Amino acid sequence: MKAIGYRQPLPIDHADALIDLELPAPEPGARDLLVEVHAVSVNPVDVKVRAKSAPGEGQDARVLGWDVAGVVRETGADVSLFKQGDKVWYAGSIARPGGNSELHAVDERIVGRMPKTLGFAEAAALPLTAITAWELLFDRLGVARDGGEGQSLLIVGAAGGVGSILVQLARTLTRLRVIGTASRAQTRQWVAELGAHDVIDHGRPLSEELARIGVASVGRIASLTHTDAHYPELVKALAPQGQLALIDDPEHLDAMPLKTKSASLHWEMMFARSLFETPDMIEQHHLLNAVSELIESGQLRTTLGEHFGEINARNLRRAHALIERGRAVGKIVLEGFGG
Repeated sequence: MKAIGYRQPLPIDHADALIDLELPAPEPGARDLLVEVHAVSVNPVDVKVRAKSAPGEGQDARVLGWDVAGVVRETGADVSLFKQGDKVWYAGSIARPGGNSELHAVDERIVGRMPKTLGFAEAAALPLTAITAWELLFDRLGVARDGGEGQSLLIVGAAGGVGSILVQLARTLTRLRVIGTASRAQTRQWVAELGAHDVIDHGRPLSEELARIGVASVGRIASLTHTDAHYPELVKALAPQGQLALIDDPEHLDAMPLKTKSASLHWEMMFARSLFETPDMIEQHHLLNAVSELIESGQLRTTLGEHFGEINARNLRRAHALIERGRAVGKIVLEGFGG
């Protein structure tokens, strides 16, 4: 089967940073689906893994890709949630080969029913970010469905993949005042169109920008990018007994400044359930089905930002380069493997 991967970590402008491969088709395990991949999208985690992690022992190459929309071709012996021919979407497991391949094996417990109202490319933009945003909002920050009246949520980096769906989830499923940050005219417009009540500039001190819109402090903050650079301002903007959740990888993070406010710090890592095969691993199946229903009812929209064409090494290198530059708006999607 066709696949795209790499044999050693290289800068993205190197011709071998991502290469076209021919690999054997995977054999599905007892609870696995063998999925015919129709579309994928690219996330910052792809870039981080490619830049730092060599293929594992015994692997000739590592295949990335943790957003897939496709069709079930085969099912393992113990599969009960899906059947051959079902359209599915999922983010996969970081402990297994990624989905940048014609065929992909994935545990059914982290797979959802693809929305009937979306095409494969539109659907592929959403799984990883939807899971991340949902878990961050409801599991880590503890917001209740239809709750948050009179409270605010600050989303730092609201124009990115996770921010784009988090804005929608918070606006649609809670009563929070949603404040998104973006630094360019294009991204500010995108965040406003997604439903944020307010859009402020994270290129300026966040506390000053919040004061400009009449907000003294916020009870909940989702820091999605450059947490280390924004951290002093995040602590300053956070209300006493507030909650700060983050998804990125600051080199250093001192939790002590949060003590005087009796504030709490939360990490969201959407791969945790699949990585450790937690008892509630199937919650990601239910979560993706719930998002599918919200899309079909018109309450949520795809966060597809750019379509980069066929799934091949050249187009994936372009996508990685754009993400590395921090210039992506929404999600970059690729579709089909050509002839």
